[in-house]
Amino acid sequence: MSATSRERLLWRLRQPTSSTPRAPPPTRADAIFGKRRFAELTQKKLRRGAPRSVQAFERDIRDWLADWNKDPRPFAWTKTADEIIDKVAAYCRRIADSGH
Repeated sequence: MSATSRERLLWRLRQPTSSTPRAPPPTRADAIFGKRRFAELTQKKLRRGAPRSVQAFERDIRDWLADWNKDPRPFAWTKTADEIIDKVAAYCRRIADSGH
């Protein structure tokens, strides 16, 4: 164990423990989902007109979310797991031979 690792461990042990559970860190899927929603929001709401204030901007976002959530639909995969894995494998082969 390096000196830095020991220092971090000792620092962590000195920290008070929290009795409240922490939320798990977001996953990559959560990040992608968030990006898709912001892209949708940008395309359908924000590009149509610029809000004049922060309050108007927040109201636009809340209105858009309320409208979006009126008719929720589950995400439907359009490709099989094998098709996705094959595509990722082809991409990995392509970048492995790129010479970088």
